[in-house]
Amino acid sequence: MTDIVLASQSASRRAMLTAAGVSFRAESPGVDEEAAKASLVGLSGRDLADALAELKAVKLSLRHPQAIVLGCDSTVETADGALLDKAESRVDAEAQLKGLRGTTHRLSSAIVAAQGGQPIWRHVDVAKMTMRDFSDDFLQSYLGAEWPAIGGCVGGYRIEGLGAQLFAKIEGSQFTIMGLPLLPLLAWLRDRGALPA
Repeated sequence: MTDIVLASQSASRRAMLTAAGVSFRAESPGVDEEAAKASLVGLSGRDLADALAELKAVKLSLRHPQAIVLGCDSTVETADGALLDKAESRVDAEAQLKGLRGTTHRLSSAIVAAQGGQPIWRHVDVAKMTMRDFSDDFLQSYLGAEWPAIGGCVGGYRIEGLGAQLFAKIEGSQFTIMGLPLLPLLAWLRDRGALPA
């Protein structure tokens, strides 16, 4: 059986793989994301997610050269092209959500598989997310219920929970929105014989 390592400590990514019956172990890739982002200025949200996913997969793959290492990353790009970071405080999360309110943004989720320190497969998926024009009262109630859990979520929402109420329309895969383009990954793992076909 192929050894699969997820280069992420994300609870939602681990839950998706577990629910899909993928045998894996999770390990932090030890990447300084802020330094990496600073060196990748100017990329689109889609390309930045892809580059960061590759960096994580390749770095951890050097420690586990025989394994298939899966690196993942997600970005949120506003209608005017600005990229959002994870909110560091409730005040930051409130400001981000007010900025996204009533607009459509793009969420890009990338996955890169690496083996022996080299990328061997990749997939990037994009979802279009339209937030409704929610009230300030709703926003305060939402933050009261969801902070600090959403601090680790770019965009300030967990679509699998109360965050669904922020949206009027979504075009794209729920898996992608949760941070992992799962169906393309499962198809690739089946093609490689890492999962039963």
